[in-house]
Amino acid sequence: MLVVILIASLSQHQPHSPSLLPPLTSSPSSTLNTNPSSIPQRKAAEKAEKAPRTTKAKKDKNAPKRALSAYMFFSQDWRERIKTENPDAGFGEVGKLLGAKWKELDEDEKKPYVELAAKDKTRAENEKTAYEVSAPCPLPLRFPCRRCFTY
Repeated sequence: MLVVILIASLSQHQPHSPSLLPPLTSSPSSTLNTNPSSIPQRKAAEKAEKAPRTTKAKKDKNAPKRALSAYMFFSQDWRERIKTENPDAGFGEVGKLLGAKWKELDEDEKKPYVELAAKDKTRAENEKTAYEVSAPCPLPLRFPCRRCFTY
């Protein structure tokens, strides 16, 4: 019964009216645009053309290290304890447990780590100023930087 209804509906199907279709031309090649610049490209290909790769500047091996945060001092102190309590925990899980433990600490328990971070910050600032004074200027002499130029 369903087959009969489908056949009946297909027999009543009207083709599109000619006014809705584009007019046919005598030569099909005249309507095709074979210009390669007009063919749409993928977005990844467009980005690759626009942004040429540049090489990163190499870091100076003698540059001072940045200061550590209070949380980093805490994690250095507690990482082994967490690992012994949870020997089957992976690296990510240990990090999650350390973060949860850090959130549980109150201000008095965080205080020694905050003090260590403050000391490390002064150390990093002192090393940075000493490094900037001793390091040569990266710019040519005709374009001195603010650090090297005295008014």
